[in-house]
Amino acid sequence: MIMKKKIFTSLGLMSGTSMDGVDLSVIKSDGYEEFTSILNIYSQFDNDLYEQLIDIRDKISEVNDLKIHSDILNKLEKKFTLFNGKIINDVIQNIDEEIDLIGFHGQTIFHNSKVRISKQLGDGKLLSNLIRKIVVNNFRQNDLNHGGQGAPLTPIFHNLISKIIKIKFQIEFPLSIINIGGITNVTQIIDSSNCLNQKFFAYDIAPGNCLIDEWVKKHTNSKYDRDGNYANSGKVDNLVLNQAIDNFEIKSFDNSLDVKDFDFSFVKGLSFEDGCATLTKFTAFLISDGIKKISKKNDIFSKNIIFCGGGRKNKFLINSIQEFLNDINIKLDNMDNYHFDGDFIESQAFAFLAVRSYLNLPISFPDTTRCEQAIPGGEIQKNF
Repeated sequence: MIMKKKIFTSLGLMSGTSMDGVDLSVIKSDGYEEFTSILNIYSQFDNDLYEQLIDIRDKISEVNDLKIHSDILNKLEKKFTLFNGKIINDVIQNIDEEIDLIGFHGQTIFHNSKVRISKQLGDGKLLSNLIRKIVVNNFRQNDLNHGGQGAPLTPIFHNLISKIIKIKFQIEFPLSIINIGGITNVTQIIDSSNCLNQKFFAYDIAPGNCLIDEWVKKHTNSKYDRDGNYANSGKVDNLVLNQAIDNFEIKSFDNSLDVKDFDFSFVKGLSFEDGCATLTKFTAFLISDGIKKISKKNDIFSKNIIFCGGGRKNKFLINSIQEFLNDINIKLDNMDNYHFDGDFIESQAFAFLAVRSYLNLPISFPDTTRCEQAIPGGEIQKNF
């Protein structure tokens, strides 16, 4: 007799590199094959918290900075945790579900796989005490401790999504799911006759929104280029673009990437609109170049690419990626076309990873983070 696996109701929280707010998702899952989306909401930071997060991230460039600014970090961590506690309690009081687990990613302010440190603001023990629930946090450190890059962590969830898409839409494999957040990461999934044995690879391949967002924030009161409208109103400076492409190359995709690996100094002499267009084109080139290189590396040429994350809404960016991939027979698509909300894939992923962590199941793998072996991650906090 096959024992039926327990279905958990898990709440996941994700605050990305834009640092503008928190994505919250509630899902039901057994941590294996079962998945149902219950709720997705976004909560924006107030201006004070937003400015403090941006300011402290800009001050942290090396490990020693974490010690230098420890007092500020501790106070900000408490403030950030209280914000998350409030939005969770609001959901708990208004949802007709009993929440079993909280997947609390926190706000990344420093990530460097070379020194084996990834610092996310967010006090899991305090949050557990505030909401009287089991909290799973610190998802990346165990991977780093075992030789991994600490990122990307969403591929195991991307793999689950691909199985659901396969069943509902009969989509052709190999399939790539690409998240364009601050950094762009890709999961390549090879189909098999038995979906339990599907194999997948994952990499950080390029900047995502980070260069564009920083340029926009520097010149306007906006936090990002909505729909790529700023870039579309400018003109790409091909001389500047080609020089940037010639002078910059991601030589290995075995390492995780951080927003601080990139800067927009090469467009400083351009107008705001032209700079935005040129930066977006540069980002699109690196994404498309990364797709080509990892396809060749693994001899996996995806038939379909499905985009999620905020960058999927930037029409200028997606159209530019398509132009750079015109020599490859590949279909680019949007996660929203497959009955998933592309804004909440990562928050759903951390709800899923919380379940797997609670069950002591692997969340990172040699082919996704370069860790030594498939290992669990996430620390369990029960402080009530």
